Amino acid sequence: MKSHDGRERKRKELIVYDAIIIGGGPAGLQAALTLGRMHRRTLLLDSGEYRNGTVRHAHNFLTNDGRDPAELRRIARAEIAAYDTVETTDAAVSDISADDGVVRVVADGREHRSTAVILATGVVDDLPPIPGLAAHWGDTVASCPFCHGHEFAGRPVAVINAGTHAEMVARMLEPVASEVHVVDPAAVREVNGLDDGLRLHLDSGPLDVAGAFIAPGWRPRGDLLDRLGVQRQDSGAVRTDPFGRTSVEGVYAVGDLAQADHLPGPMFSLAAAIAGGQLAAVAVVQSLVAP
Repeated sequence: MKSHDGRERKRKELIVYDAIIIGGGPAGLQAALTLGRMHRRTLLLDSGEYRNGTVRHAHNFLTNDGRDPAELRRIARAEIAAYDTVETTDAAVSDISADDGVVRVVADGREHRSTAVILATGVVDDLPPIPGLAAHWGDTVASCPFCHGHEFAGRPVAVINAGTHAEMVARMLEPVASEVHVVDPAAVREVNGLDDGLRLHLDSGPLDVAGAFIAPGWRPRGDLLDRLGVQRQDSGAVRTDPFGRTSVEGVYAVGDLAQADHLPGPMFSLAAAIAGGQLAAVAVVQSLVAP
């Protein structure tokens, strides 16, 4: 027993942080704020890569409708800085492992240890290979009608997609736009920006619209999930419980990256990401005091 107790003491001596958060978007920032308010020593690692990095105005977010996402991050980091137990570092993670109740994270050549890691790394969108489309992504080309539809009110829009998803988005936009054009991506040769919208060069001729909606493919950012071996949902998102716990002890996933079993898919929104970050942080704190 003495030998076992000695190993346990040594293991605890190696652990510096109560939690390590990987990702400085809304989910990770909220998790850091919640942990800071509970005086838990926390390391937030922010690679500076954000899914909404090209978005100038974030919408459908109570009290901040229309604010620049970069400004939201700046405000959040300033608030978190008031909590002495939270350390924020601008660095990408190069390696990660979880074993025997200890999570090891390597960033900028330094290894950090904790009993818990919250993955908030987000996802990367894969856009249709249409020339000119990517240049307008996050501005006049978007995916979410709840977040960007109102800005095109009273003007024509295009849904560049096919199948039932396109039909659903088109129906949702009918009360908002003056016209909704459903366009097969294969028929779009090029996209050009106009002063007040977009010009789609179709096989049948040009189509001018205020904005366009697409359903991009997406994938988790980086290879941390494969390194940890967490279970995935059919959607590709990390399988979690409602508090962000994954199939690997001490590993939590939040934000666009995560999907709880009771949900039909990952919930891509600022509000959902913030809620997920808070719940995972609560679960971490509870795990630290559990008998």
